[in-house]
Amino acid sequence: MFELTRYDGRRRIRGSLYLSIGLSALAAMVIWVYPSFKTEVDLDQLIAAYPEPIVQVMGVQTMASLGGFLSFELYTFGWIILLGLYLAYSTAGTIADDVDRGRMDVLLSLPISRRRLLGERFVAMAVPIVGANVIPPVVVYVGARLIDEPLAAADVLAVHLLSIPYLFACAGIGLLASVVFDRAGIAQRVALGVTFALFLSESLLSGTDAEAVGAIAPMRYYDPNEILLEGTYELADAGILVAMTAVFFVAAQLWFTRTDIA
Repeated sequence: MFELTRYDGRRRIRGSLYLSIGLSALAAMVIWVYPSFKTEVDLDQLIAAYPEPIVQVMGVQTMASLGGFLSFELYTFGWIILLGLYLAYSTAGTIADDVDRGRMDVLLSLPISRRRLLGERFVAMAVPIVGANVIPPVVVYVGARLIDEPLAAADVLAVHLLSIPYLFACAGIGLLASVVFDRAGIAQRVALGVTFALFLSESLLSGTDAEAVGAIAPMRYYDPNEILLEGTYELADAGILVAMTAVFFVAAQLWFTRTDIA
């Protein structure tokens, strides 16, 4: 059981480690520069100087505290945008790449159903999703204390744990693209485009008459500002993201089981 999951998971361990180290370095850099910004720049005036669309898209509330600074500079940019796009892009190649390279016929000749194949491939994405959230929270918590701007350990842990359902939802977008398109390059570009379009729709339509359209965007249900600035954890939003992932997964399974492999 789970041979494909173990195989794919092992292949992703090294990349996931590099990803976690890179994000940790980004976190350390953001924390390191914060004291200089705080003493030399009026951060609230800096926000006011940004164009309103940029402030709205990035979800900036304040940079006068380390929590607000991290929410903007690290979690919105690093987790919501970069990691979300990376997971969508990476997952989009899980099935389409095998079809594109002619390996899918070999896999389907094995005693394994299409549903199980798809499921095991998707479960393997837990390696980069969880791996990206292993080292960075330690760096954030320790770094905040080193600059005498301590953050609550529960808040730091929550902002990373609650990112996991969000990242799985982004991976679900990539999985669906991976079975709909049989060319890996096309599937990956579509997954990137859809994920980024959902991010923009949620950000730009917030507070407008068309705000309801953003309800389909995973980004609506993961808000680092609420966690780091207010200390509130919306577990219901995490449940919505789990349900959203399940919808993407079931849709991908239905499409994959009914599609002829060229």
